Amino acid sequence: MALNGNMRNVYWTDEHYRLPQERGQALINPLPDPEVADEAPSEPYLTPYDHKRVATYMWLLDAAYDDEDWRWVARTVLHIDPDKEPERAHRAWVTHLERARWILKEGHKFLFPSPTTH
Repeated sequence: MALNGNMRNVYWTDEHYRLPQERGQALINPLPDPEVADEAPSEPYLTPYDHKRVATYMWLLDAAYDDEDWRWVARTVLHIDPDKEPERAHRAWVTHLERARWILKEGHKFLFPSPTTH
């Protein structure tokens, strides 16, 4: 799935992600789209910041898989203009993508803890 489009207005269908305009409908429940910090957390556990940005991390992983340009990802996913703030945009992209990859490899176990762990 490519991320070329307005990601703020995307919803799931059985076929694929589609924009509401493609179906002639308004979006009822948009995906969460919180602001991002200049750097992602680096704790060895999921933080409340991470929980609020799971969808953002998924978009970053998808964009990386599609080999999207980091400037486009910073502008579209992280909402940081790389032309106006290139260092901040690049740092946010690098750290959030690293965090997304960590969640994929290790941190996902904190999303749904085992019923035996209290």
